[in-house]
Amino acid sequence: MEVVGWIVAVVMFIIAFAGLIYPIIPSALFILGGFLLYGWIDTFSGMNGWFWTIQILFIILLFGADTLSNLVGVKNFGGSKAGMWGSTIGLLLGPFVIPVAGILIGPFLGAIIAELVVSRAGVKQALKTGLGSLVGFLTSVVTKGIVMAVMIFVFFFFVK
Repeated sequence: MEVVGWIVAVVMFIIAFAGLIYPIIPSALFILGGFLLYGWIDTFSGMNGWFWTIQILFIILLFGADTLSNLVGVKNFGGSKAGMWGSTIGLLLGPFVIPVAGILIGPFLGAIIAELVVSRAGVKQALKTGLGSLVGFLTSVVTKGIVMAVMIFVFFFFVK
């Protein structure tokens, strides 16, 4: 059963990393699901209180990193709350409207459109905000990827 546990956990981890590209996939939940399914299939031995405390803190960090990176990216480039919301909506819709490239184009266009329509910002400021949302998104992807890799490393450390 240990082999089946590892296979299921690794598949869940791969799906979690796909969530870096398709943000509609809840990466943190798939990582957590990998831990739980492994424990359910094989054994929870090794996954003690320290393990769960560390992982819960990392999950909170994952949720916060996404929002914070987007906020900081838009704000540092002079964007408004509308730009941040537009970027978030574009991030969620982009991959479905424009497959593959939509993950980058969506937040950029979402922020620009929100700045132009809602905030009535000029074109130059709207473009700046769009760039900020793109920088924030890319920063978030890198940060979340690193945190997820550390979570998996901690899992291997405690389980093996």
